[in-house]
Amino acid sequence: MKNKITLYLFILTVVLSSFYVIEKKSLTVKNIISALKVSGVVFPKKDIETMLPYVERNLDSYKEMRSYTLENNVSPSLKFFVESDNNNIYYFNPTQTALPKNKEEIAFMTIGELSYLIKNKKITSVELTNIYLDRIKKYDDTLSAVVTLTDSLALEQAKIADQEIARGKYKGVLHGIPYGIKDLASFPGYPTTWGAQPLKDQYLNEKAEVIKKLENAGAVMLGKLSSGSLARGDVWFGGKTKNPWDLSQGSSGSSAGSASAVAAGLVGFAIGTETLGSIISPSTRCGVSGLRPTFGKISTGGFMTLSWSMDKVGPIARSARDCAIILEKIKNQPTTPNMLSFDNMGNKFKIGYLKEMFDKDTSRFSSNNNQTISFFSKKYDLKPIFLPKEFPFQVFDIILRSEAGAFFDDFLLQGLDSSMVEQGSRSRANSLRQARLIPAVEYIQANRHREKLIKEVTSLFKDFDIIISPSFGGNQLLVTNLTGHPVVSIPNGFDHKGHPTSISFIGNYNSEHKILYFADIYQKETGHNKINPPLFK
Repeated sequence: MKNKITLYLFILTVVLSSFYVIEKKSLTVKNIISALKVSGVVFPKKDIETMLPYVERNLDSYKEMRSYTLENNVSPSLKFFVESDNNNIYYFNPTQTALPKNKEEIAFMTIGELSYLIKNKKITSVELTNIYLDRIKKYDDTLSAVVTLTDSLALEQAKIADQEIARGKYKGVLHGIPYGIKDLASFPGYPTTWGAQPLKDQYLNEKAEVIKKLENAGAVMLGKLSSGSLARGDVWFGGKTKNPWDLSQGSSGSSAGSASAVAAGLVGFAIGTETLGSIISPSTRCGVSGLRPTFGKISTGGFMTLSWSMDKVGPIARSARDCAIILEKIKNQPTTPNMLSFDNMGNKFKIGYLKEMFDKDTSRFSSNNNQTISFFSKKYDLKPIFLPKEFPFQVFDIILRSEAGAFFDDFLLQGLDSSMVEQGSRSRANSLRQARLIPAVEYIQANRHREKLIKEVTSLFKDFDIIISPSFGGNQLLVTNLTGHPVVSIPNGFDHKGHPTSISFIGNYNSEHKILYFADIYQKETGHNKINPPLFK
């Protein structure tokens, strides 16, 4: 017994020294092996070697965080929840249009246009569904955007939609509209792969809450769309999902298939998820509109969890207006709704813009962003504004990785990580492994700093309705994902290589209607969102 106690004390000493005596000696593989013994977890040496740079970065971030002071009354944001006192439900004026003769043109129409045609019996849902199914079969070998085609289900749902509409039971703007959903969402009878090789035959006997809401709205599910493996990047077990504007590029991640399929006209709209940029990034890359809503606005029930306190579900579509239409059908509904017109919101908005980020922007986005700022400055009095700066931003990543490590604990203990496609130092497999070495104290401290960040960002909206931001400016994506504020990204032109660029609008909690209406004003007058990839017309 004494020998065992001595051994445990020795291991504990090694663990503590590996975390706290960082000035004297850099980490080694031997240190990590010793640290893992405390939890009884064993990884192959080659995997531990990929962990080393990650763990060293973690140590640097812990050291940085400790240089920031916290008052004793700052609690961690472990029960992060955004309450809504907004009971508004928005309706939309019809988008009158004629039925094009060209099927390709039909495939790229907006939800507003397609719903007008369906409601007025200019086209049936079955006809529209077959247009999209034919395009998927024609183009998906090129794009690798669809994991599971649910064609028989889609045609059955489309047939029912047509029958209901013929009987005068029209359910609204999504009735009969075909869509795709990121393959993190479960649906009984079909695989839910999460993009990961070891889970390609995973069947979950649960229907995601968002899918239930879309079924109630009469929408038609065409298929499950690709996600980077366990919601990281655009590489899944079936390959790399491509950007329809440039097939040499991936579509970015991890709502890779959702953005790619919308851009290429394979679906009427799509559902994606975001934890740290997975709606905004692929929407930008593929030149479509993406909404990351307020945290908790849309149920994540039935979706894979990456981070309980950061995951959001949101729409990806051909316009901000389409995103608004979808949001009204899939959001958590108020108990005492107040019906308002989306088209009568006016234009009395107080607008801020992240001036410093725009001034420092030297990316391929800068020219188009400046033009967008100029566009709005002619209509509104734009006030310069700044996001909080004095925070240990480097450490916040451990919040996501700690929670992901907990969710995927069994996955790791069964050794399934070793059969994932990507195994490098930046892979999801490696991220999950090194999560075992994040101390609980550092996770809680990071959440305490997060609580301060939430309060500071929220205070900005006492003076502003909308904040204009570069989509990838500074820490904006990290900050707003941590605080749970809604953001919409819309295309605002092309760079010198013909790749789409985007700009983003940040809103206050549960004020998606404002940023979407603001984006709709821009899209009606500029039309960047109506330009489609030449290879898929």
